[in-house]
Amino acid sequence: MYLDKSQDGKYYPDYFTHVVAKQSSELIEWMGYSSKIEPHELEASQKLFVNKEYMVRIVEGCNAASIIILFISFIIAFAEKFKKTLLFLLGGGLLIYIVNLIRIAVLTIMYYEYPQYQEMLHSVVFPAIIYGMVFLLWMLWVKMLPKEIDPDSYRDEIEDEK
Repeated sequence: MYLDKSQDGKYYPDYFTHVVAKQSSELIEWMGYSSKIEPHELEASQKLFVNKEYMVRIVEGCNAASIIILFISFIIAFAEKFKKTLLFLLGGGLLIYIVNLIRIAVLTIMYYEYPQYQEMLHSVVFPAIIYGMVFLLWMLWVKMLPKEIDPDSYRDEIEDEK
């Protein structure tokens, strides 16, 4: 339903991917390059240009939504107090989103400047950055969990939060 609603032409291929492509293009502009996006004619993606040269396509998988959902799922599985969990979810989700935008912008510029390294950058370096960061956030969350849980005190905390 979300994808069907998004594909009315205004936000193509979907709203979240469109916003990520637009913000990545703006970040590339901020880095001193000319950049623009336009809908791909043959597939559900946005074409991203650097200095009028078509460099990459931004597809749904590039928007980090699935990575953010994966991050959120892990944190909820090991939830702490509501406020602490919510703040970590918001902060971590925002950090993943921002790092993903930087990742797309830098990757695109690297493709422009060093086209011979495209495969290694896309397949190894940049996935390692985003997944590595999520892993580090998970480890930070686990370190923040209490070392020992006393069932009675945990039950009291639940009662206090109600």
